[in-house]
Amino acid sequence: MRPLEPVEPQAGPRPREWRVVPMLLPYLWEYKWRVVVALLFLVTAKLANVAVPLVLKEVVDGLSPARAVLAVPLALLVAYGALRLSTTLFAELRDLVFVRVTQRAIRRIALGVFRHLHALSLRFHLERQTGGVSRDIERGTRGISTLLSYMLFSIIPVVLEFTLVAIVLFAKFDWRFAAVTFAAVAVYIAFTFGITEWRMDIRRRANELDSRANTRAIDSLLNYETVKYFNNEEYEARRYDENLRQYENAAVKTEASLGALNIGQSFIIAIAVTILMILAAEGVAAGSLTLGDLVLINGLLIQLYIPLNFLGMVYREIKQALADTDRMFRLLEQNREIEDRPDAVTLPPGPASVRFEHVDFNYDPKRRILHDVSFEVPAGKKVAVVGASGAGKSTLARLLYRFYDVSAGSLSINGVDIRDLKQTSLRGAIGIVPQDTVLFNDTIHYNIQYGRPDAAPEEVIAAAKAAHIHDFISTLPDGYDARVGERGLKLSGGEKQRVAIARAILKDPRILIFDEATSALDSKSEKAIQAELDRIARGHTTLVIAHRLSTIMDADEILVMDHGRIVERGTHRDLLARRGAYAQMWALQQQEDAERERHGVAAAAS
Repeated sequence: MRPLEPVEPQAGPRPREWRVVPMLLPYLWEYKWRVVVALLFLVTAKLANVAVPLVLKEVVDGLSPARAVLAVPLALLVAYGALRLSTTLFAELRDLVFVRVTQRAIRRIALGVFRHLHALSLRFHLERQTGGVSRDIERGTRGISTLLSYMLFSIIPVVLEFTLVAIVLFAKFDWRFAAVTFAAVAVYIAFTFGITEWRMDIRRRANELDSRANTRAIDSLLNYETVKYFNNEEYEARRYDENLRQYENAAVKTEASLGALNIGQSFIIAIAVTILMILAAEGVAAGSLTLGDLVLINGLLIQLYIPLNFLGMVYREIKQALADTDRMFRLLEQNREIEDRPDAVTLPPGPASVRFEHVDFNYDPKRRILHDVSFEVPAGKKVAVVGASGAGKSTLARLLYRFYDVSAGSLSINGVDIRDLKQTSLRGAIGIVPQDTVLFNDTIHYNIQYGRPDAAPEEVIAAAKAAHIHDFISTLPDGYDARVGERGLKLSGGEKQRVAIARAILKDPRILIFDEATSALDSKSEKAIQAELDRIARGHTTLVIAHRLSTIMDADEILVMDHGRIVERGTHRDLLARRGAYAQMWALQQQEDAERERHGVAAAAS
């Protein structure tokens, strides 16, 4: 097996990640009173935290024999206990008040990304890697929670606590205590940030490999049947394991670098604490400091260095959250290839006629799909398009739905260019029965009702009856509540096609597109469904993309396409009389039908 290409780590930090911070501010501002209250609780908790060693100093000094205190300082002990409780109480109240802010921000941003992804063109979705995109969104929403919590409740508290400790040291002790503390904190922060930036490159690489492994796994599972057809389970397992192996190596490096960071931080703190305790002990021995002062210094340093101990983790998580959130926000920066114009209008009600005028189109500039295509589907009429695979037939439906814009020419409905119509209005007027029907992993009822979500259950059943699938559904143990599986895999191709037909019938659109609508049906079912399609097409503007010519004999006009061009047009009778491409296709299909019927009779006789 060919080895996977390694994922190279990106060099250095990416300053653009910090642009995420101002993008999150509007979500904080929505609940500004909650943010203010949470910050007040935060300040209160930190004041209580710094006050604990101050009270403990007074307790120790009050109990010192030198002070000759005859009674235990109960008031100070009660105050000590109250401050200890306040530290936890106000921290929990802070989290309780702020959780709504975090969850609402996650909800709104995730919804915005979801809507934006649906607004992107078909081109983006054909090229995307579903597993990687889903993992980006998952990590991004988790990163929002990390950013909001850590930046407000980890960075601000450390700064506040450091300030309070500095004030106490300056007020109660000589300059050496403050100097050693400041120097240690400066070295600690510089070391932590430097090592963490280095670790971020390793972490980014691990994330890329994680997304790649997830993409590989989801892609393989979505194509389960194909894997089985070709007996490639072990091949898929090896490819997946190769991704996991690279991720394993990156994860090991991540943990090893974390160990180096923690050891370095502990070394800096240990040296600083040792120096300060020596200075304090000398002061106590000289009589310039009390035992309470020694306890105070120790308590202050512990309370200062405990949050500093987490600084590396906090900084790493913030940087990782910035990277993850930035990656998610970059999905929002994907340009909408198809957008409503500012002055876009709604398609007026009533019959709709469709007109293609000198339409050129290409997915890739190097390969044109349609060449100067012009035709009209008058209101209430049926136009069929036939031709070999790759002739550009299905592209007509994609252009009509405005999944893409034409490269040249125009496509209009009732004389209005569809680029001047609102997309919701345009697509609301069109119903399609596609060649490849993909269903949601939900119930049959849900998948039919998807054509019109507000439809009543009776209307869903009526649509199923019209599509000749009601009897089949009635035989299922769960009836309309039977689940169809991932992409509808629990149903046969014909059953899925009938669900799609029922869905289109329920929508009752003004324009109908049948894209090889009976391709997955047997001959008997095809005739029954075709009769129903002919019935529902009456009075509708209908574009039929067909392979079986027998299904479009009654079309008002038939277009024959070849390599993106219309080479013939006319009624079934006219085209047969011309003895051109259509007549050849008809003769070939008649011959195939006769051959199939002959084989069927022979098989029945045997």
